Amino acid sequence: MFENDRFFSHLSDMEREMTFRTEMGLYYSYYKTIIEAPSFMDGMWLVMKDNVTEFPNTINVLKRFNLYPEVFLGMGFRSFDSITKWMGIKTKQCYKVNRGQNLPPVANCEGIGDPSYFYVTAIFVEQGIMMAIFFLFGYYLSNDIFGGLITVMAFFFNHGECTRAQWTPPLRESFAYPVFVFEMLLVTHCLRSTVSTWKHVISIAAAIVAFMLPWQFAQFALLTQIVAVFGTYTLGYINTDKMKCILIAHSLGLFTSFVFLFGNEMLFTSFYAAALLSLWVVIMLEPIINKLPHYIITFIGQIFLLLVGTVGFKFLLSCLLSATDDAHIGNLFKSKFTGYQDFHTMLYTCAAEFDFLEFKTILKLSYSLLIPSAIIVTIVVVYHFGVLEYNIWQTYISNEKDEDESKDVNLPPVPRPKPHAELLYHVFQLAAFTIMALIIMRLKLFFTPHLCLMCSLFASKQLFSFLGTRTRQYSIVILLIALMGVSGISQLRSQWNIKGEFSNGPQEELLEWIIAKTPKAVELHDVNVGSGTVAYSLESIGLMPVS
Repeated sequence: MFENDRFFSHLSDMEREMTFRTEMGLYYSYYKTIIEAPSFMDGMWLVMKDNVTEFPNTINVLKRFNLYPEVFLGMGFRSFDSITKWMGIKTKQCYKVNRGQNLPPVANCEGIGDPSYFYVTAIFVEQGIMMAIFFLFGYYLSNDIFGGLITVMAFFFNHGECTRAQWTPPLRESFAYPVFVFEMLLVTHCLRSTVSTWKHVISIAAAIVAFMLPWQFAQFALLTQIVAVFGTYTLGYINTDKMKCILIAHSLGLFTSFVFLFGNEMLFTSFYAAALLSLWVVIMLEPIINKLPHYIITFIGQIFLLLVGTVGFKFLLSCLLSATDDAHIGNLFKSKFTGYQDFHTMLYTCAAEFDFLEFKTILKLSYSLLIPSAIIVTIVVVYHFGVLEYNIWQTYISNEKDEDESKDVNLPPVPRPKPHAELLYHVFQLAAFTIMALIIMRLKLFFTPHLCLMCSLFASKQLFSFLGTRTRQYSIVILLIALMGVSGISQLRSQWNIKGEFSNGPQEELLEWIIAKTPKAVELHDVNVGSGTVAYSLESIGLMPVS
């Protein structure tokens, strides 16, 4: 799809870098800086002491822009290029391309040995690994291989609504989201396990670090996760030890990310960090909270502490660290429901991806049967928990009556943990992702794939045992995949049929003129000011100072 849209293989180096518009060009420029530096450490020094992006200011872009993917890709390309040259392996083929339209011919290199090819190929490989993780995730959640199959097929049938990697590879989400899928799988495994160990803590914490380093918005997804896990805790589906295990992993991941991002204050002043502190307070106060006279009062008390504590800690941390860098995020949500406007909110809300979820997206997901299927699964799961809660409550009431009749009978506590915490977690997680997607369309990245994952439960023998034999259940799953494919294949074909070729002669001419006329010496204080598209292209192509 990426090749069909841009004809990337036949573009010159300048044209390829011009296809990385706005912030994508900015990210690529640092990758280019690292691979073109005399050594890897020289490249690291240049990105950590960058005076090109916000000239004349010097900034540490690893702290500012979450650029660890470019660091690892730069190191990977330098190693790959050195090894293949030493072994005499040819990794690219170069030739001239006649472009027509009164444009001069350009030199072109095709193959993984080309820096831009290596860059986008690594991203697409990660997307492929993500699909393998989704298959394993669906299989693990449903305990059936058909669960993995329906998850992957649903993703492909709704590919255009699940990811943007095929059109905009360098965006942070292309690097970060696959890691988050793996992290959710680890959390699911932890919730299903009988005993929580330090293996769970270390593995989840490592995945959290790998998720947070590439993307500054990772904190919001992780915030929804700890709230969803806390929901399973308040309802008695996990015990205190397991809740502590998850909190330790998140706390360790947050602190490690803070260190690797050179003390990025936005991490410690985020709602995610404030919610973590609040949850630790709730856990520490558990002996006192459990003395409250009724389970409902206990539940309300825990939720109240979480909400008040999160807001309070957020305000306190922001004041202590004098951090206002993330104020625009709160203002963005404020502008969604009020008439509030400022420069940043207008800048964001003028872009379609930051608007509310479009109705046509809901229609697309409904025509492909993804939303109806996920709704059916959610209803069955909720019914399953409703029956479980009713049976537990009936047992509890019966024991209360026995205690009234005989004072020698001790009333047993409501059992904790209750079974199938991982299913309840995914219901809460889906609810959170749904709210996120409805408010900000760009965040459907989390919502749509999770709908696909929930569809895997159609293959669950335990949840859909009422369908009868396994043969009948498999037949229904296969029929569902076939019906999804009616609309899904049509949507895939519409993406496959997008044919194009990138060409922007006027901008190319402008960039060449600026590069030719602008001295390279930074000490001359020559700086280029312009739109994001032009400025970031200049930084990527000419490594020139912009502001």
